[in-house]
Amino acid sequence: MTTRLPTWPSLLIALLAIAPVITSLGLAEDTSSKKSDEKAGKTSNRVGQTVSNFILPDHTGKQTALADLKDARFVVAVFMGTRCPIGNAYVPTLLDLQKAYAGKGVRFIGINPNLSDSTEDISTHVEKFKVTFPVLVDSEQRAADLFGAQRTPEVFVLDARRTIRYQGRIDDRFGYLYKREKSRKQELQEALDQLLDGKPVAVASTEAVGCLITRKERLKEQGTITYARHVSRILQQKCAECHHKNTAAPFSLVSYDDAKNWSSTIKEAVVQRRMPPWHADPRYGHFSNNMRLTQKEIDTLVAWIDNGTPMGETCDLPPKKEYGDGWVIGKPDAVFKMPRKYTVKARGTVRYQYFVTKTNFQEDVWVQAAEARPGNRSVVHHIIVYFRPAGSRRTRRLKSIVGTAPGEDPEIWPLGTGKKIPAGSELVWQLHYTPTGKVETDRSEVGLIFCKKPPKRPVRGKAAINARFQIPPGASNHRVVSSTRFSRDAELISLMPHMHLRGKDFLYRALYPDGKKEVLLSVPGYDFNWQHRYRFAKPFRVPAGTKIECIAHFDNSTDNPANPDPKKAVRWGDQTWQEMMIGFINYIDAPVR
Repeated sequence: MTTRLPTWPSLLIALLAIAPVITSLGLAEDTSSKKSDEKAGKTSNRVGQTVSNFILPDHTGKQTALADLKDARFVVAVFMGTRCPIGNAYVPTLLDLQKAYAGKGVRFIGINPNLSDSTEDISTHVEKFKVTFPVLVDSEQRAADLFGAQRTPEVFVLDARRTIRYQGRIDDRFGYLYKREKSRKQELQEALDQLLDGKPVAVASTEAVGCLITRKERLKEQGTITYARHVSRILQQKCAECHHKNTAAPFSLVSYDDAKNWSSTIKEAVVQRRMPPWHADPRYGHFSNNMRLTQKEIDTLVAWIDNGTPMGETCDLPPKKEYGDGWVIGKPDAVFKMPRKYTVKARGTVRYQYFVTKTNFQEDVWVQAAEARPGNRSVVHHIIVYFRPAGSRRTRRLKSIVGTAPGEDPEIWPLGTGKKIPAGSELVWQLHYTPTGKVETDRSEVGLIFCKKPPKRPVRGKAAINARFQIPPGASNHRVVSSTRFSRDAELISLMPHMHLRGKDFLYRALYPDGKKEVLLSVPGYDFNWQHRYRFAKPFRVPAGTKIECIAHFDNSTDNPANPDPKKAVRWGDQTWQEMMIGFINYIDAPVR
């Protein structure tokens, strides 16, 4: 099929003919459109911000995620429509650029957020213009919100960490009232060349030229959305579990005043899907502690904030939830502290510190939930609490009860299961301290909630570990694999990947005895600051002989802003500037069928 593009004079006439409504269409910059953009919560420059993973159907209906492009050095995301004349005029240029950079690790994707374009319209457009890169259907404008896209066409160049390195127009060939035979500036091409050469982008942001994206009315009845009836329930279910007093969260979201005072921050964080933190790919696994907001919940929060944060009637408030003095697990049945305060020096490296606390348990106890709580979060990197028989001198290779690291959830095991701590046991603390530049003190504690009666099945633990790896200097996608095998039928309770600052992504895969394979958990954007323990919604059964394979990638390049030193090879080590590769697994023996 031969595509016939409209001549530029016809485009110019069309644009001039609609001059009276040019503002409403967004084909010219003016103060009203800028105010509209500000009201929509968008910023003009997103360069330097990281785009979280999203999943959208393409024009054929295939579910496609940003994370699926993990092998690409750079991704060019193009916001496009089917009817914008300037956007259509740029399609041949985009196809030429895609072809020119295909062998250099650059991938192109189109994203269509236009309310007037149906999936059928988009498919027809792809066929008509012979578009060879996937075009995603953003009917809910989720990706448009994540990028802050305002116009079609508007391009965003993402690096391997999916951080925006360039944003704006393709080149300067087309404008609202002119067309050049040749462009004078090729900003997109120049940005790609500079990035591929390892250089910063000289001009990282330009003004996109094209049709303004009409934003979807999130909820028609914005005036009926109140804190009491709607917002309080969302915050209580998805936010307040961490955002209450005496927790690691920087502020509380328990009351109306809390939510109102932090409303602007809430809006930005939920629209960009930074909060609540959740890094699992939703296509794999079902997890009980998934705090990810639905699109309807995001729309409700945004509508409430945009409408002036109305309180509503107090009689509509949900029952007040009580929190156990900051304990996420609720009020513990027993709390144990380190035997003494520890003084952390101002600088340098602190070796792992070990402490012992007696439990004085007169009989065996079964623990249903456990939470380790730092006494001084500014210096405590991680805590692991083990147990050992009274009188033992061992501090290594012990059975653990619970641990905590940045973002790690407490241990909460399903009813009817638990961990046994024998009578007379001692608690062994392993603490990793990070100096802050001044002398600090810490006395951490652990809280336990006991099973109401001895469970029939104890919780056990496994770990798929690879400690024999070396990440080359500058490597941006270094692959490391580990595995473990189950000799008996088992039911998996939770999975927890662990890496350090160079961790990029992590995947658990089950290899069954019959040869079938299944992804159990995929974390496409691993974040060292949020080391989640992913708890299955219900125990996940695997037969005897199942091999659990863990596949991780590490980014030791300059593109990783957290990388301590991209010029050095990295091996296994305890310190955060070294690396680890562990796939933790909590499980119970499966009942006999």
